[in-house]
Amino acid sequence: MTPGSSRRTDLMSVSVPVKIRTAEAQPVLDTRKRPLREMRLSVIDRCNFRCTYCMPADSLQGRGVFLPLVKLLTDHEIERLLGAFVQLGVEKVRITGGEPLVRPGLPGLVKTIAGIPGIRDIAMTTNGVLLPRLAEDLAEAGLKRITISLDTLDQDVLSEMSGDKAVLEEVLAGIEAAEKAGFTKLKINTVVQKGVNDHTMIDLLRHFRGTGHIVRLIEFMDVGNSNHWRLDQVVPSAEWVDRINDIWPIEPRGQHKPSETARRYRYKDGQGEIGFISSISQPFCGGCSRARITADGILYTCLFANKGTHLVPLLRQNDDEDDLLERIRNVWTARDDRYSELRSRKSEGSVPKVEMYRMGG
Repeated sequence: MTPGSSRRTDLMSVSVPVKIRTAEAQPVLDTRKRPLREMRLSVIDRCNFRCTYCMPADSLQGRGVFLPLVKLLTDHEIERLLGAFVQLGVEKVRITGGEPLVRPGLPGLVKTIAGIPGIRDIAMTTNGVLLPRLAEDLAEAGLKRITISLDTLDQDVLSEMSGDKAVLEEVLAGIEAAEKAGFTKLKINTVVQKGVNDHTMIDLLRHFRGTGHIVRLIEFMDVGNSNHWRLDQVVPSAEWVDRINDIWPIEPRGQHKPSETARRYRYKDGQGEIGFISSISQPFCGGCSRARITADGILYTCLFANKGTHLVPLLRQNDDEDDLLERIRNVWTARDDRYSELRSRKSEGSVPKVEMYRMGG
């Protein structure tokens, strides 16, 4: 047994309850006057898929590159960390991975997060295949919204994009389980790559039209360094707006909020909504209010970051909440990230970036 390992046999902490201040949050602004409002919380870096745009199998080479469970933040440490972020303005938490449903005891963690004063929305992004087992428990624990990643309805293409790990029927069963658990308005995230799955998009949209679920077409992004990103594989969202409008007339839905990642459109015939996430062709850095925490407690201020701030020492070796608050505040107020706006001025691959499966989407 390694030193310190006796303090946990799983990811749930038996430590004393976290004392979370109930005073009104004091929002902090970065150098571009962007507030801290949302948290992307990666709870595990492991995944049961090997999607080519996130964790391609050829980049892992079969080696044990994932964090041992003992390195992951415990439920107690996450509660303490989020308590600090709430005091600085965070109101929304999105649970990510890797694949978050792989984390042991996830419903218990969701319940813990739901009990933190100031958190008013908890969402999760997942590939969905474990939802038949967990959807009801997650709903009871306080999870409000679920986004499911599904890149195509063509099994051959899905196999190619998932490293031969995804089975369409299992993902669809996960969607059905989420519906039965009360998640009646799901988001379906679809990464579009030209020449890979773009020819299957209309069938995917047709399948979800009228279901109440929102398909969001995501431009293939240069997150990390192992997904072999090329600009010529990006299909600009504006092209999809024109293509879809030729089949089913669509129109913008309301005013786009600066902090929203997706530009929302609705079918004019009332059959639902579509979202377009256009980090490449229409960057939205100017309204970004999201911080990201990895499963081992590193704070990143941008999805395309190449370095972060280790918060674990302040969680495991220091009980002073003010020190934790001050560290987070200092990181955010110094933030100047706008990678997507500057992408065309950067040389491709010049700076190694953190892989998506480490920090979540």
